[in-house]
Amino acid sequence: MALIAGVNVPDNKRVEIALRRVYGIGPTRSSQIVTKLGIEGNPRISQLSDQELARIREVIDKDYVVEGDLRREVNLNIRRLIDIGTYRGLRHRQNLPVRGQQTRTNARTRRGSKKTVAGRRRTFAKK
Repeated sequence: MALIAGVNVPDNKRVEIALRRVYGIGPTRSSQIVTKLGIEGNPRISQLSDQELARIREVIDKDYVVEGDLRREVNLNIRRLIDIGTYRGLRHRQNLPVRGQQTRTNARTRRGSKKTVAGRRRTFAKK
């Protein structure tokens, strides 16, 4: 396993796919890194030389904010929203969807599993 940005990247995967294991590097950034370094044919990590791995590490460290620094930055942004009392901050605090999705029926991922509440009986008056 190769160590890139503090993450063990699997040897048996292609370079573009393996780089996605690093938090902050997705499909677009991984392909940018590969083209910037001029790696041809999208080889597997195990087929790269130590020199190429060192160049990958160097480019990621120099040009991109990844892993711990990125997680910290995102957390600080959320903390700031909560502290200044914005609507988005309140939604984060209440553990509800932040970007305007409906919550009446969906949002189970964000709100957690259903907690059944006993409803009151509805009685219909006869006319």
